[in-house]
Amino acid sequence: MAARFYLMLMLLLQVGLTNTAEAAEAAKFNCTRTYTLALHEHGLLYSAQIDSGIDKDIAEELIRRSGCKVTVSLMPRARIWQLIESGALDFSLSGISSPERDKYAAFAWYFSNKYYLLVRNDTGIHSLADFERNAAMRLGVIRSFRYSESANRLVDTLQEANRVSQAGGLAPLYEVLQQGKIQGMVIEPFDFPALEEKQIRGMSSILEFNDAPIPHGLIMSKQALSAAEQQQWSRIIQDMRKDGTVLRIFERYFKPDLAAALVTFR
Repeated sequence: MAARFYLMLMLLLQVGLTNTAEAAEAAKFNCTRTYTLALHEHGLLYSAQIDSGIDKDIAEELIRRSGCKVTVSLMPRARIWQLIESGALDFSLSGISSPERDKYAAFAWYFSNKYYLLVRNDTGIHSLADFERNAAMRLGVIRSFRYSESANRLVDTLQEANRVSQAGGLAPLYEVLQQGKIQGMVIEPFDFPALEEKQIRGMSSILEFNDAPIPHGLIMSKQALSAAEQQQWSRIIQDMRKDGTVLRIFERYFKPDLAAALVTFR
């Protein structure tokens, strides 16, 4: 009895210390107002149809850990960047940097991935160079999206040649790809399940851009958030990576080895 009582006492003490530590950590976070965060539809990152995705899970954990009130909405990616730049939106997720974006946005990285070119098989295209050289090839991209260095170069080159079709999201691009109005589109691992679901995988091939994985992260508006606030929110992302939370979220959507590869980076 004495041993059981001692064990119970120790467990209660441990829980109490944990709760106290969590409360103390929450108290350190300065919530100056109600914040705003926008999600965008993109494969496994977020689907409005099922209200599920990696970015939604990340957002919920950010809100829980900060203890702040955050209004979450859904917007096209191009609109998100406009509002981040103006300061009318505080946060978004899974963003990548560029020299232009670095002027008005700060980032806290939580995963990194490579980009690929999805090409219709009936084009006879077997390399990135073949796609670029063939004037009949049209590329589909999501408006305002940037990618890795080689992918950006291809997009910019074809844009100058008037060979790029833009859309607000993946769904319309899949549709015009199946119709043959475009012959290729830039994709990433979050898009792979949709290729099977929409029966696109059987009619297409995937070519890899020979670039290093690109970091993606929490986007913070420099216009809306002070440097101190940016540090606070960045610290939450860092803690989520250190304690394995980000990995566990990715493992809900990917096999363990791919999840680990996506979230393990410097």
